[in-house]
Amino acid sequence: MAKVYDAISDNHRSFIEHQHLFFVGSAPLDASGHVNLSPKGGDCFRVLSPNHVMYLDLTGSGNETSAHVLENGRITLMFCAFDGPPLILRLYGTGRTVRPGDAEWDELIAHFPAYPGPRQIIAAEIDRVQTSCGYGVPLYEYQGERDQYDKWCAAKGESLPAYQRENNSASIDGLPTPLGLEPQSS
Repeated sequence: MAKVYDAISDNHRSFIEHQHLFFVGSAPLDASGHVNLSPKGGDCFRVLSPNHVMYLDLTGSGNETSAHVLENGRITLMFCAFDGPPLILRLYGTGRTVRPGDAEWDELIAHFPAYPGPRQIIAAEIDRVQTSCGYGVPLYEYQGERDQYDKWCAAKGESLPAYQRENNSASIDGLPTPLGLEPQSS
């Protein structure tokens, strides 16, 4: 049975910190636009307080979440137990993008290990936490992180910013992303 909370508890935080994978959901306002669901791994998620979280968003083939939170702010983050007791935990809230050069960048990036190709940080204010049983989620054994991303970034080298401009400046529905916008001083 689902349970709803106003904030992330210490138990929720411990559960989140144990997971090796999470999912990010977002959508444009236009009903004909594409809903996005992205898997994220690595040591890229942080709970800053009971109602504030963030994740380091590395360069990828698209930039849907960034476009959607710029347009309407809506974001959902989901964690599933793939080992141990079953549980699904969803965080609902309002997201925003923090880019290199923004006033908060240096403070926030310091929470993460050094990764090649950081594109932005997605920060979210959480207004609803929901847990559910997770009985239907299969058991999986974590074997480690893949090394393809690091190799891909190394091969891109100094052309990575050009790749970001070419492939990450708009969503698949044509919505703009903060990529290429002037850093925010707020």
